[in-house]
Amino acid sequence: MFWLRFGVIIVCMLAVNSLLKVLLRKLLKIEKVKKELFSFDHINEVHRKIDKGLRIVSPISLITLFTILLFYYEDFIYLFFFAVMAFTILDYMIKAFFEWKYTLYPKQSILTLTEMLVIIGAVIIVIQFNLLGSY
Repeated sequence: MFWLRFGVIIVCMLAVNSLLKVLLRKLLKIEKVKKELFSFDHINEVHRKIDKGLRIVSPISLITLFTILLFYYEDFIYLFFFAVMAFTILDYMIKAFFEWKYTLYPKQSILTLTEMLVIIGAVIIVIQFNLLGSY
């Protein structure tokens, strides 16, 4: 039952994200930019270096935090999810900044921030209403 609920939540999140992107593109006249599937789409060399550093630092930090919380502070294991969300927000903010500052299409950053907010909202709703937990 867990996987069914998880799948429904993911599909709903993707649907809301797609709907918001279509609406924002129409309302704000944001041009569609062709992107490769499963690519990093770095804006420039500085963005690539920062993103690479973040992708190295975040798993190391998360594994260390998880180990410390698991063995020493079991009651605070929820802090791990806050750290994951913090790194996710940081990743999206960096991408949005470089899209806004260094591309020909600065309005793309609005779509990136919207995607970030949809993901954060979905995680908050799932945690708040305990949608993946047992009844």
